Amino acid sequence: MCVSIREKYPYLYETHLHTCESSACARSTGQEMARACKEYGYTGIFVTDHNWGGNTAIDRGLAWEDWVDAFGAGYEHAREEGSRIGLDVFFGYEAGYKGTEFLIYGVDTSWMKAHPQLRDATVEEQYNLVHEAGGLVVHAHPYREEYYIPEIRLYPDWVDGVEAVNATHSNSRSTAHNDPVFDDRAIAYARHHKLPMSAGSDIHGTRLFGGGIAFSRRLESASDYAKAILTGEDYVLTNGETWYDRYGEVICAGPW
Repeated sequence: MCVSIREKYPYLYETHLHTCESSACARSTGQEMARACKEYGYTGIFVTDHNWGGNTAIDRGLAWEDWVDAFGAGYEHAREEGSRIGLDVFFGYEAGYKGTEFLIYGVDTSWMKAHPQLRDATVEEQYNLVHEAGGLVVHAHPYREEYYIPEIRLYPDWVDGVEAVNATHSNSRSTAHNDPVFDDRAIAYARHHKLPMSAGSDIHGTRLFGGGIAFSRRLESASDYAKAILTGEDYVLTNGETWYDRYGEVICAGPW
């Protein structure tokens, strides 16, 4: 085990997590996900369900504000359970644009309600809207190849960071999207453009991989996380089996 990593960076966060209340592809509720992540040893989680442009479980025929209320259910249920059991739960979402996906942090459902143009926003417009709110845009799994991703599109000028380590790609227990080359390419892409790197499990059920980001301090909020990434704060990345520094260099192999 990477004991020295855990001692230096004891606060582990899952940054990419889905719930069945809001993501059509997920299998577990926000409450169930919160319990599983607490048991695993996470300090906190970011609920990043699929938005309007992605694999949402919410009826797109609803009025925008009603859609946002329904969309936030998975997060709210996770947050309520997290408050009860001592797990920090933060809001985020995964925005889809013609198969290309972005993880959005540092905003909330009230902000979403006030910006109905998010439904039709281009990648550039999305970036500007999120930045006006002080949020963070991370390109999710940029090199994943799947039937629902018609082509690989890269937007280095319209993201703040890159999900360089996605546990479904490189964790040996993953049964979907499993090709570590996707992560290798993402790390190289982030380095080339000098973009901050993140890591997450892209988890859809309670069979956890342990991926995420670990910090030396406890995060205060999703906005605090956005600031930490944007300002270059020290952290480490993991797919649940291998640990990397924030530049994508392997520093240790072993579980949390």
